[in-house]
Amino acid sequence: MPSAKEAPHYHGHRDRLREKFAAVGDALTDYELLELVLFRAIPRRDVKPLAKALVARFGSFAEVLSAAPARLMEVEGVSAGVAADLKVIEAAGRRPARGAIRERDLLNSWSALHDYLRATMAFAPREEFRVLFLDKRNQLIADEVQGRGTADHTPVYPREVARRALELSATAIILAHNHPSGDPNPSAADVAMTREIVSVLAPLKIVVHDHVILGRNGHASLKGLKLF
Repeated sequence: MPSAKEAPHYHGHRDRLREKFAAVGDALTDYELLELVLFRAIPRRDVKPLAKALVARFGSFAEVLSAAPARLMEVEGVSAGVAADLKVIEAAGRRPARGAIRERDLLNSWSALHDYLRATMAFAPREEFRVLFLDKRNQLIADEVQGRGTADHTPVYPREVARRALELSATAIILAHNHPSGDPNPSAADVAMTREIVSVLAPLKIVVHDHVILGRNGHASLKGLKLF
């Protein structure tokens, strides 16, 4: 055990990294930002090797936070408590983006909506299909995940989307899902599924404003691409 006069070497490193963050903010590297998060979860250990190992394993700071707890715990040094702390940080990071779309006309808030969708699902390791249900003012009634799938497929049932829209008295919806591959370009299956949902909702006078696909490399709008 080090004496009081022989503090562990990482104590000085932590102070220097905090000072660096105060000076440059999020210009820190991904592993440095992750170190700052790990400081509180692991107070008595040099966490730089662990931070680097996590970024190497998952690819980026955002992808570390998006990883499932079980996968995080596959990395040596990540306990259940550390994994839980990382998921808290992930949830906290979504709150400002979610707040930015509350009680707003989403058709006039596309930038805020894209920021929210990116924070929520762009880095998820599996496909998620999300439906945003809107009222007649195009304000958000509910944001619900309708399905979770594999790395490249999520089962979606258009009539279930319609049923839920009717339950919520929604007059419009926005569809969104992620591509874990990172490429947001729509597949033929994405286009076909979107058109099927549009056809099911049209007789109910429920409008599909867009289908947004998220990936690490950006997003794609099926409406913007004139695919439905």
